[in-house]
Order: sequence, then C-alpha cells, then structure tokens
Amino acid sequence: MKKHIAKKRIEKIRADLLNCPDFIEKDIVCAGKNISVIFIDEISNHEVINDSILTPIFRTKEKEITLKSLQEKILTLCNCEQIEEKDVEEKILRGFTILFLDGEENALAYNTALFPTRTVEEPPTSTVIRGPREGFTEMIKTNISLVRKRFPDKNLNIEEMIVGKRTKTKVDLIYFNDLVDKKIVEEIKNKINNNKIDGIIDSYYIAKFLEDRPNSLFRQIGNCEKPDIACSKILEGRVLIIVDGSPIALTVPFILLEDFQSANDYYWGDAHRVTLLRIIRIMGLFIAILFPGLYIVLQIYHYKVLPLKFLTTIIITTQNLPLNPFLEIFFIIILFDILFEASIRMPKYLGMAISIVGALILGDTAVKAGLVSPPGVMIVAMSAITVYIIPNQSSQIATLRIVFAIIAGTLGFHGLILGTIFLINYLANIDSFSTPYLAPYAPYIINDQKDGLLKDILQTQKSRPESIPFNKKNSTRLKIKEDKNKKE
Repeated sequence: MKKHIAKKRIEKIRADLLNCPDFIEKDIVCAGKNISVIFIDEISNHEVINDSILTPIFRTKEKEITLKSLQEKILTLCNCEQIEEKDVEEKILRGFTILFLDGEENALAYNTALFPTRTVEEPPTSTVIRGPREGFTEMIKTNISLVRKRFPDKNLNIEEMIVGKRTKTKVDLIYFNDLVDKKIVEEIKNKINNNKIDGIIDSYYIAKFLEDRPNSLFRQIGNCEKPDIACSKILEGRVLIIVDGSPIALTVPFILLEDFQSANDYYWGDAHRVTLLRIIRIMGLFIAILFPGLYIVLQIYHYKVLPLKFLTTIIITTQNLPLNPFLEIFFIIILFDILFEASIRMPKYLGMAISIVGALILGDTAVKAGLVSPPGVMIVAMSAITVYIIPNQSSQIATLRIVFAIIAGTLGFHGLILGTIFLINYLANIDSFSTPYLAPYAPYIINDQKDGLLKDILQTQKSRPESIPFNKKNSTRLKIKEDKNKKE
C-alpha cells in the first residue's frame, strides 16, 4: 500500500509553483500524526487561518485523528471540502488553505481567500436621481449576493462555468428557471464553450464570444453596472451573465431600444416626462449622426434651401476660409476627437485643464486665425455633445458621424438619404438570440409599445415584452385586483 507522506507531497507542490516566495508551510504534530498546512501568503486571510484552523488543532483533545475527524469534529468553524491531490495547486492559487495529513490520500481545502476589492457604491456611468445607488463590483460573490438579495425565489437559477486556460475565470449565468427560454441558455453555454482562450480579463471577452456578428459596428449584447437594472432584465425572461473580475454584467437577448431607456425613466413616475425625454434622445441621435453631413450638403449643394439671413451669416463667416466646407468639418471633427483622447488619457486634473485649453483657447484661436468658421465649430460641438446622450452607443455614433460626413461631401443629399436607408436596413437584419434588433418596431409588436419610445404607466404593462423569447406559460407579470367598492 502506498504511503502518503505530507512532506514529500508539499515539496513537489512547491517545485511546481516555481518556489514562489510567498508559499507558506506550517507543520503541526497532533495525536502523533504530522499535519502540514500550506497557503499563499499574499492572498490568504491570516486571521481566519490562525483562529479557525491552527488554534482548534492545537487545542484538540482527540487521541486519534483522520481527515474526517478533522473536518467534522475539530475544524467546525469554517467550511471545508476534501479534494484530490491533482486539485491542490488550483485551490491554493485561489487563496485556499490546504491541510495534508500523513497517511491520507486526499487533502482538506479551506476557503481563506482575501483579495482587495471595492465597496459597493454607485457606478460612475449609471448615476440616478432617484432609485437604488448600488453598483456591481469586481468580486463575483458580491455581485451574486446583490442579485440574490432582490430575489428570495427558489426558481432563481445560477449556473457556474470556468473559462480560460490560465485565468480559470468564473462565469455565472443567472436566470429564472420558469421564465427563461432554455434554448437561449444552451446557446449561450455552447458559444462560450466553443471558444478556447488563455484568459478572460473582463466581460467584454464573453460579449464578443456571444455575438453573431463580432465584426459589426453595433453591439449585440446588453450590459449594465447596477443590480436593479440587471434584475429587471431577469424578470423579463433574459439571462444575466456575471464575470469574476468585472463590474460590467451582460444581458441576453438585447435590443437597440434598451439604449434609449434609462433607469431614471422607471423611478420618476411621470410617464409623460419620460416619453418626452425619449423623443429628445432620438432627436439627439439624428443630430449627432447627421448634423455635420447636413451642414456640408447645404453649403456645397443646396445652399438655396437656407434662409437668406442665415445664408448671409454663413457667407460672411466662411468667405476667407482656406478650406472648403467638407474639409473644414472634417478638420474640426478630428480636432475634437484628438482633444477628447488627450483629456481621458491624461491624469484627472491635467485632463480638465486640457479640455478647457482645447475648447476655449484653441477653438477661439482657430476661428480668429481664419482656419474654421463659428457655424462649423457650433455644428460639430452640438454633434459631439449629443453623441453622449446615448452613452452605451457613443463610439458607434461617433464613427457614423464621420462616415456620414464623408458621404455628404462626396454624394450630397442623395447620398445621405441612401446612407440612412442602408443603415436602417442593416439594423433591421441584426438579431440577438432570436430577438430582432429593432423590436418592437421592426417587426411591429403592439403589446411592447407601452414601454417603447412612448412610455405608458406601470399599471398597463401587465405582460412581459413579447420581443424577448421567454416561457409563454408565465407571460403575466402584473395582476390588478379590482376594488368592488370603488365608485364609478
């Protein structure tokens, strides 16, 4: 029979870990047997190891010990599991403390991990005036607890996957078992498992695995940083995907309309105001994409359409410019993008200074020097501001702004119309896990119009969105009991 000597096994593990300097080994003799305790110093909680593992062993009065007695009688203050020797290295690198007992084949693993983490706070990209201010963190356990806190329901299902050859990152799928379409869950798991990669650093990697068109300009996977938003998606029959190490959770399926909705829309309580704001967001989208192109078209090809006073102003401000309208707008757009990149890459306070210098001094000097015109700066500035009225699509909108400016300068007004038609047709042909990208407008789903661009009150939204595939047996999400004593 093979003798299992703890010392020799630990020497092999130490060698496999390349003799890392923070590998700690403690040897204890208890009831005539040698117990070896090993852990990684920098990622383990010393207080837990001392109080819940070492102290109980020193104080035990057991005359004979085995792994089972250690687990059930002595080390009862912390959860542990028996593991095989092949799993020891992975466990210890995750912050577990491992106990070897001479003569025993297996080992005991205690979760004593202690990694640096942020506290739960409001995410900077999803601030709200009213409503919950909690945000996801980089710790997957914290994020799951934020979801579970809102759903004390036995039908909430959490499936764990391990992705990445070297990072072995935990990826959890969260959904309601009685609401979700099981085909979507299987499709998600298949897409993730079919992509073999060394490491998953952020949820962005998983999002790219799930997209049917990974080279598309438009994202096909939803994301959020707030648990209240994530839970509202789960209640619609979607799947929430949480990746360890990332505060950005993913939601599947995804439709474009979600980017025009805000958490504030559901906490204000005024449906009329929300409807107005969503219309303004749509207008902002067209301003961001088309305004520079329209300015170029009207100056070069259709200046007679402009009102006489406005045309006179443009002529006076542009008559001595060395650049034609197309090159002028293109130059200003590139200048704005350079200033934006410089401001976000510089340290925080220097970035603010660069933004002020660029926007006020450089812009004003360029106008006075006769390189650009005030109307051109105003048009591009309006476009640049409205790009961020839909922050989740800001990079896509900024790219389309340049594309449509080029189309306007080369093909004129007809090119803008054809470009818009092509863009809408392209969007209409995208889908996300059997969900049309432009739903509920293409195709037209009348039930989902109550929370589309026009928002109705909560009491009228009695069923789940038909745009999202879900278990049709549970289509009702709101029942209102009529008050028999209510007067007409």
